[in-house]
Amino acid sequence: MTRTLAQWQQLASELTIEGRAFIAGSYRQAADQRTFSCLNPATGQKLADITWCGQEEVELAVKTARQAFTAGSWSELAPLERGRILKRFAALIRHHNDELALLETLDAGKPISDTTSVDVPGAAYCMEWFAEAIDKIGGEVAPVDPKLLGLVTREAIGVVAAVVPWNFPILMASWKFAPALAAGNALILKPSEKSPLTAIRLAALAQEAGIPDGIFQVLPGGGDVGKQLALHMDVDCLAFTGSTAVGKLIAGYGAQSNLKRVWLELGGKSPNIILPDCPDLSQAARSAAAGIFYNMGEMCTAGSRVLIHKDIKERFLSELQQAAKNFYPGDPLDPATSMGAIVDQIQYDKVLSYIDKGQSEGGRLLLGGKATHVQQGLFIEPTIFDCPNPQLSICREEIFGPVLSVITFDNLEDAIQIANDSEYGLGAAVWTSDLSTAHRVSRRLRAGTVWVNCYDEGGDMNFPFGGFKQSGNGRDKSLHALEKYTELKSTLIKL
Repeated sequence: MTRTLAQWQQLASELTIEGRAFIAGSYRQAADQRTFSCLNPATGQKLADITWCGQEEVELAVKTARQAFTAGSWSELAPLERGRILKRFAALIRHHNDELALLETLDAGKPISDTTSVDVPGAAYCMEWFAEAIDKIGGEVAPVDPKLLGLVTREAIGVVAAVVPWNFPILMASWKFAPALAAGNALILKPSEKSPLTAIRLAALAQEAGIPDGIFQVLPGGGDVGKQLALHMDVDCLAFTGSTAVGKLIAGYGAQSNLKRVWLELGGKSPNIILPDCPDLSQAARSAAAGIFYNMGEMCTAGSRVLIHKDIKERFLSELQQAAKNFYPGDPLDPATSMGAIVDQIQYDKVLSYIDKGQSEGGRLLLGGKATHVQQGLFIEPTIFDCPNPQLSICREEIFGPVLSVITFDNLEDAIQIANDSEYGLGAAVWTSDLSTAHRVSRRLRAGTVWVNCYDEGGDMNFPFGGFKQSGNGRDKSLHALEKYTELKSTLIKL
């Protein structure tokens, strides 16, 4: 059903929002009754009081998860039956698509047209995909001495904590909980305090689907909750998506505690290289605009650096500025809106400070650069800088907002050097009509994903997602993600 702005507003006014933690099969407040306010970034209005979990809640959740895992009600369930339950979970996510999308839009400021068509359906698809994969993966019979039978199997790792970001709350969470649950683990989900609402609601849907108590728990709160989980001696694995700075801390906590497996999907400063033989400059400009302005630029894969050859620069900039007009901040509940609000005041101020820094360091402001709808909420215009060199702060540091840096290069070697001159290595793209050039450049770009003649395509779960260098380790999506949540075991039987 396609709803109008008025209908979404009416639905929002009738919405009941759950803000409590979900532990041991029920919603509950923190023992100390501590809460924090969840605000709508588009209006500044309070949505709900959210439970701020403390040490007591972390201990209870981990203890419950360990007991549930050891009991085997989930880990020892037949793969086919586990898959059936997870498919019911996916079906419930689809059934509650509009409710979950509305929660996501109110909570994170994302356009309702995106949350209804991308975020929530994407989470359901992810759950379905891993549910289908459960009984399709076997072990190995190793070629050993005939007097032995050698088996190589994978087992669930145990208690998995997933600490997920605020920019794609339900989708990024599904990239963690779907493979972790599919592998047979007990999961503790810690959503960002900036956008916890869909995670909290998912807990009830998981229970309704038939996932046993203690196998899917949700602990809202601040960074201290993530730290406690990372340091906990009875958490076997922690999967984190967020900033590189916090990822380094998480890795350290894992090492300080029980050497738990720590998987990190971190920041990016992705280069988008436009070569002179670009097959369609208008399409490249539209993709470049979408690559940075979609989701308000709050994406780890955001194409925040466009590298353009000097011979086609002026024509491309004209096309780019025209394409950027398709993204303009508006009411996130309006289906016609293509850009929503920045997630909170902290991020809003950070983005504006980078815009100021870009100008003070010599960047030429081509478009935007201003806050808009300031009285109504946290909105920033699409912003484009023409940068005199690639060493400006806005060219090197992850902004996580609608700010694009355009950098000029003279030749292909120059472009590759600039592209790889970054602490990050998450995504990259190249536009060329020459197949050999496409292959050569993609091989030399130090990034986990390289797009050719497109940007940020491929919502398919068959592709692993993750980065090189300080963009992290491990991979989300695909069968490779299942490996993160299992342990390999060799069993040798003497005949």
